[in-house]
Amino acid sequence: MQEIILDTILDCLKIIPFLFIAFLIIEFFEHKLSHKTENTIKKAGKFGPLIGSILGALPQCGFSVLATNLYITRIISLGTLIAIYLSTSDEMLPVLIAEKAPISSIALLVGIKILIGLICGLVIDLIVKKENPKEHFDICKHDHCDCNNGIIIPSIKHTLKTLLFISIITFILNAAFYYIGENNIKHIFDKTNFFTPFIAAIIGLVPNCGSSIILTELYIANILPISSALAGLLANSGVALLVLFKSNQNTKENLKIIGILYLISVICGFLLKIFGI
Repeated sequence: MQEIILDTILDCLKIIPFLFIAFLIIEFFEHKLSHKTENTIKKAGKFGPLIGSILGALPQCGFSVLATNLYITRIISLGTLIAIYLSTSDEMLPVLIAEKAPISSIALLVGIKILIGLICGLVIDLIVKKENPKEHFDICKHDHCDCNNGIIIPSIKHTLKTLLFISIITFILNAAFYYIGENNIKHIFDKTNFFTPFIAAIIGLVPNCGSSIILTELYIANILPISSALAGLLANSGVALLVLFKSNQNTKENLKIIGILYLISVICGFLLKIFGI
């Protein structure tokens, strides 16, 4: 139990700076800029998927958490959000480095994730760009926190509220991974199993760093082929999906985002398998 609690604390400590920065940016837009200026920024995101796919590849899931909050307030586009989700490294990169994986393997995994994130992000923005803009989302009204004094105190309030929610869910997930055991999860997979990309992508959707660790370890141990490993790792965005459901009251939209992420991950896994990657 102590190990589970420690892992939960460490997982949450990693994302505090990103949560705070995200809410600080949001508060700045809501308090300091006019709606006209804000809308201009929202529409100027042509290069969002490119920048997002590169930033998402950095270790940990901080940028996916930050991006989730920025998307909810419509500061970034859906394509940029998906690009960041798909390229998010989370624990994949640290595990590969720790296990002394070949540089070529690391570069291949990271490069494919960035490329898929970029392409899918650009395509999504082309498809949804004609949608009517949604009603302005005021995060202070949503959280009922009476934030009228500057931007620092409200940002801290939002960070602590979100962190509490993430801590509870992360603890439950860490406990589940601990008691199920990595070996039992390994038995689920088989290199020749047609459904492996589907299963890997489902595990990737679990909003916890443990899922990216398991998928990466299975790949290193040659239990998962790279195509299936990528199907899971593309779907993995760390705890960002927890933040999405915590902060976005539109459940239908949240499920749509998860569906898009899962569908892209599975399709890419099968395409990589067909091309022998």
